[in-house]
Amino acid sequence: MTQVIPQQLQPYATETENWVKQVIMKYNICPFARREVERASIRYAVIDESRMQDVLQALIDECAYLDEHPDVETTLFIMPRGFEGFYLYLDLVDIANDLLIEQGYEGEYQLASFHPDYCFEDEPQDSAANYTNRAPYPTLHIIRESSMEQALANYDDPETIPERNIAFAERKGTQFFIDLLANCKKDL
Repeated sequence: MTQVIPQQLQPYATETENWVKQVIMKYNICPFARREVERASIRYAVIDESRMQDVLQALIDECAYLDEHPDVETTLFIMPRGFEGFYLYLDLVDIANDLLIEQGYEGEYQLASFHPDYCFEDEPQDSAANYTNRAPYPTLHIIRESSMEQALANYDDPETIPERNIAFAERKGTQFFIDLLANCKKDL
C-alpha cells in the first residue's frame, strides 16, 4: 500500500513493518497476517502527537480513513512518543475502546494492543509470553470486525491461537524475542 509518511517518521513505520514480517508473520503469531502482507493491505499510520486528546482524535480520523478506503484491511496505529510508559498506554487503550463505542464504531472496528513493555496480568515482566504482544513502539491495531469474523470462521480452533503463541514464546525464550525486536531496527 502506497502511503505518504513524513521522512522523519518513516523509520517508525519501517521498523513496525519489519516486526510484522519478521516476527508476527514469520512465526505465525497471527495466522491472518500473511494474507494482508502479501496483499499490501496494511496501513502503517505513525502518529506524531503525544497528548492523549490529539492521539484519540487521530484514532477516530484513522477509523474514518478506513471507512473511506475499503481496500485497506487494517491499520497499525503507531505512537512513537508520549506513551512509552505501559500503564499510561493501558489508560489510552481503555479510553480508545470507549471512544470507539461513543463514536458509533462498536461492531465496526476493534483494537488489539501492542507495546514494547507489554505485560500480561499475573505474568512476570521478563516472561517470554509477554512477547506475543510486544512491538517496537506502542501500537494499536485497528481491525475490521467483519473481516475478523470471516477469518475466524474459516480457521479451526481460533481460541487456541493465544495458547499456541504463549507456548511458542516460552519454548523460544525471552532472549530470542529480544534479539528479534532488535533486528527489526537493524534493517534500516
